[in-house]
Amino acid sequence: MTGIAQKLASNQKQVAISEFFEKNKHFLGFDSLARSLITAVKEAVDNALDACEEARILPTIKVAIEKLDTKKDIVKLVVEDNGPGIPQKSIEKVFGQLLFGSRFHAIRQSRGQQGIGITGVVMYCQLTTGKTTHVRSKIAGEPTAAVVDIGLDTRKNKATKQNQGREIWYNEDGTAKEHGTEVTAQMKAKYQKGRQSVWQYLRMTSIVNPHAEITFTDPEGEVHHWPRVTERLPTKVEGIKPHPHGIELGQLQRMASESTDSRLTVFLRMNFSGVSARASKELCLAAGIEEKTKPKSMNADQIRALLEAFQGERMMNGKPVKLLNPPTNCLSPIEEMLIKKGLSKTIDSRFISTLTRAPAVTQGNPYQVEVGLIFGGNMPADKPVEILRFANRVPLMYQQGGCLLTKAIESVDWRQYGLEQPGAKGVPKGPAAILVHLASTNVQFTSEA
Repeated sequence: MTGIAQKLASNQKQVAISEFFEKNKHFLGFDSLARSLITAVKEAVDNALDACEEARILPTIKVAIEKLDTKKDIVKLVVEDNGPGIPQKSIEKVFGQLLFGSRFHAIRQSRGQQGIGITGVVMYCQLTTGKTTHVRSKIAGEPTAAVVDIGLDTRKNKATKQNQGREIWYNEDGTAKEHGTEVTAQMKAKYQKGRQSVWQYLRMTSIVNPHAEITFTDPEGEVHHWPRVTERLPTKVEGIKPHPHGIELGQLQRMASESTDSRLTVFLRMNFSGVSARASKELCLAAGIEEKTKPKSMNADQIRALLEAFQGERMMNGKPVKLLNPPTNCLSPIEEMLIKKGLSKTIDSRFISTLTRAPAVTQGNPYQVEVGLIFGGNMPADKPVEILRFANRVPLMYQQGGCLLTKAIESVDWRQYGLEQPGAKGVPKGPAAILVHLASTNVQFTSEA
């Protein structure tokens, strides 16, 4: 038995995160040929929008898809932006290392949070075609652009590089490119038209990003253009500290063990949002812990007691300790006028009404809901209305029926708005589209990253 145990133990090996996703690519959105192409476009466009907005540049994004081998479903995707560019030394980490990014630890509204994104595209291309992904990037002020072919060593979760160099980058009109990034990828994927398509994804993206100009050249060579309708960039979001109402036990244990603060009250004020000087003292009293206690020295029972004080299970004078709401400068709503402009550029409309609700908080996470109702002149009156769902300015294209946003729409009596809805429940019928945008620091959608 000892020999069997030793043999079994010797077979145990640590698996790199990139190896795991190599065998489970469906977790990254590559679960069908059609969806794989949409996922690849999404990751590249998200990166382009994020880079432009952080650099305060109005985004101009070009997407092109070409069918290379129809029988084998091999396509080429090219996405170009006018962002700030990527330093040559950073390209391999951005495109060739999973869980590398700037947004995973930040508590703020963001399009993606995992740090997987575009590296997942590089991995998928490598898996399905054996091809590397070509990256060209130029920073303002540099005479040439950096070019490199990036692959992924899945055992080491590290980029592989080929054909690295520099070249002059010209625009289509022959002028020199000032700054930006271009990604060229070959993958096994299928281009399709309809509700779940690249065209629909880009159309929806243009609605909630009215500051962006997006051009799409489809495999038939047809050019689709969604112009910029505002020169105003989204409000820049600020990262916030975690709120006590959104903390879990393990997270609190880690924060306490890593703390260098000399007093628990200081730890509470400096590491959490919504905790005033008064609240920090009351939390200590409710938890039965002395204010001068070093966070690092707290035992498991004390940490649990503090968490219970956070959650209102331990009280002060029969009432939970009153905490302030977290700040909402971590959110960047589209705003009513820009929603109207975004909808108008994609739908022929007779009437548009929009509303941006005031920010609210759930479990310590700020969120904000925006809605738009548009009656279209050329929309069918005998079919269900078009539902446009978004989270943090990203289109939600899958699992519509199980989405809470859809359920909220179904719960409204739309008959008072002139739409057909038997029983006052379900998705209404009529020549209209309903937009719902959820902005939050913590968007829990399992179907889309």
